[in-house]
Amino acid sequence: MPAASEPGAVPDLPRTWRPFGPRIAGIVFAFVLVGAFAGLWISFPQQTKEDVGILQRATVVAFVGVGVLLLLALARSRITATTDGLVVVNGFRKRRYEWAEVIAVRMPPGAPWPQLDLADGTTVSALGIHGSDGARARTAVQELRAVLAATDPQE
Repeated sequence: MPAASEPGAVPDLPRTWRPFGPRIAGIVFAFVLVGAFAGLWISFPQQTKEDVGILQRATVVAFVGVGVLLLLALARSRITATTDGLVVVNGFRKRRYEWAEVIAVRMPPGAPWPQLDLADGTTVSALGIHGSDGARARTAVQELRAVLAATDPQE
């Protein structure tokens, strides 16, 4: 049996893939967003702070909150392969697929993330592997394909 680090090797299950670059970017930009608005508020003169109404403050807090939630959604994306199937988390949506439902994993050159071809003819994006991670993403796709091939009931 090939070592787990070799291309085409089947990793031990359960195995979870997470995007590295987008996770780091999401976390860093969330702190930058909150820090920038906090710093801006601190830099305002006292008179300006007093002139800002409660509704205006709530609006800014809501916009920052939405921004942080979107960045958190990006950071929590993942794909988990288990003996029963795949769990795909894209943002705040979690989908579970049995191995028989997943036909192929496609990630053409330049694609931002892989697509899972499903037995019902649809495709699902899998944000847990991100093309911007380069070789790490290619390795993850190879591992996912190897797991899929190893679970193929026709073999």
